[in-house]
Amino acid sequence: MGFVKAKVKFFAALSEMTGARELSLELADGQTMRDLFRELCARFPRLAEYGPILLYSVNAEYVGPEHALRDGDEVALIPPVSGGRDAG
Repeated sequence: MGFVKAKVKFFAALSEMTGARELSLELADGQTMRDLFRELCARFPRLAEYGPILLYSVNAEYVGPEHALRDGDEVALIPPVSGGRDAG
């Protein structure tokens, strides 16, 4: 079985939680975004709080948790954006 290397980028509160804006991660071939997120949660348990509300991007395109990763992918974990005012 082979491996894939992905560059993972963290934004906003996620970079504060992990102490990094990006890191390189090696996963077994055939792993998905969901698998990558589980691996990151094992390293940074507080990330799990964001699991249900995160958006995933691979190579600048939004993807779902079942998206299969390929060697050299650039992954971004994007938390919800806050700000603005409720018009109500």
